[in-house]
Amino acid sequence: MRVAMIGTGYVGLVSGTCFADFGHVVTCIDKDVSKIDALNAGQIPIYEPGLRELVAKNVAEERLFFTTDPSDAIREADAVFIAVGTPTRRGDGHADLSYVYAAAEEIAGLLNGFTVIVTKSTVPVGTGDEVEAIIAKTNPDAEFAVVSNPEFLREGAAINDFKRPDRVVVGTDSDRAVEVMQELYRPLYLNETPIIVTRRRTSELIKYAANAFLAVKITFINEIADLCEKVGANVQEVSRGIGLDNRIGGKFLHAGPGYGGSCFPKDTLALSKIAADAQSSLKIVDSVIEVNAARKKKMADKVIDFLGGDVNGKTVALLGLAFKPNTDDMREAPSIDIVEKLQSAGAKIRAYDPAGMEEAEKLMSGVMFCDGPYHAIENADVVVIVTEWDQFRALDLDRVKSLVNAPKVVDLRNIYKPDYMAAKGFDYTSVGRSY
Repeated sequence: MRVAMIGTGYVGLVSGTCFADFGHVVTCIDKDVSKIDALNAGQIPIYEPGLRELVAKNVAEERLFFTTDPSDAIREADAVFIAVGTPTRRGDGHADLSYVYAAAEEIAGLLNGFTVIVTKSTVPVGTGDEVEAIIAKTNPDAEFAVVSNPEFLREGAAINDFKRPDRVVVGTDSDRAVEVMQELYRPLYLNETPIIVTRRRTSELIKYAANAFLAVKITFINEIADLCEKVGANVQEVSRGIGLDNRIGGKFLHAGPGYGGSCFPKDTLALSKIAADAQSSLKIVDSVIEVNAARKKKMADKVIDFLGGDVNGKTVALLGLAFKPNTDDMREAPSIDIVEKLQSAGAKIRAYDPAGMEEAEKLMSGVMFCDGPYHAIENADVVVIVTEWDQFRALDLDRVKSLVNAPKVVDLRNIYKPDYMAAKGFDYTSVGRSY
């Protein structure tokens, strides 16, 4: 099939590349000339394991193309995907849909024959209705169907998530559109992937509900971790004890400094606004937003308390800046709040992240960005593990101890065992573990 992908951000680039790898002919479209030029030169604008190689393969096999001109790609397409950004709108917390609506208007004037318009971007309930209205108004003679097909990609594991998904959600009332979507995803039949066909508004809500529920799980276990510290329990054992219950499951029950990234902060806030507009209270989601925002700053307090309540003039080494490993995404990363509060308390920050430092430099000032973990910890008064990159899991602790001013470690990801660190001569604290 022939696919046009509007937007070459994280979702558009990964989805377009994977569709091409399925055997479809995909043209990825973006107005950013420099980004398209870079992609045509083999440069990937995001850090995602395996993506560079997959793009190169499909470009070489002439199934994947990049352009700033949408005309031919949309006219020839069986399906046009809208995969543009929907950032939080300044001032009110709603999702900014201006890029989605602009794409819909542009698509409308280029349609040729029956075409499925697929909203891949995360959009509030009812957006598909508006997209449909825009296209019908702009091009009254157009033959089309608007489908909601939300993405469920985890940064750092996006290619596997696309090719081996838990489910594919398709929101439409059009049987003809369902046939097109089933053909697009036909390679997944080998994996017996469930394809859930539902109404468009239901599909739009599924995405928000899924992300909000995962954010609830993260926030819940973080609050349980705080309780564990007060009562002398171990949050990792609590997580395992409840996670083995199939009704709960063990995923997203890892205590830490709070969630960040491009999805959970934006989507929980948007869902709260959707509910408020519909006069339907979502008190749990509202609480999660509040608790998570406070938690990031609370992690800085944890470091300050560990150093006796005063970090003025002290050097803090941060290992990890991105909101999670295997990505360079700094959006809403806990490290931002941690750095800001530590600096306001007078601390000097040295930092290292394997992928996120270029993005971090745009968001943080007064930080010394280092060449590696051991460079970062030189002459530090405390080492703080913020992101659980694999290379931080097996540090040469004897070397660490020889480089720091004091053998103190605050492990916000619980990647080391307290008794092991004590045996190595470290003053060590973690999250939710009293033993």
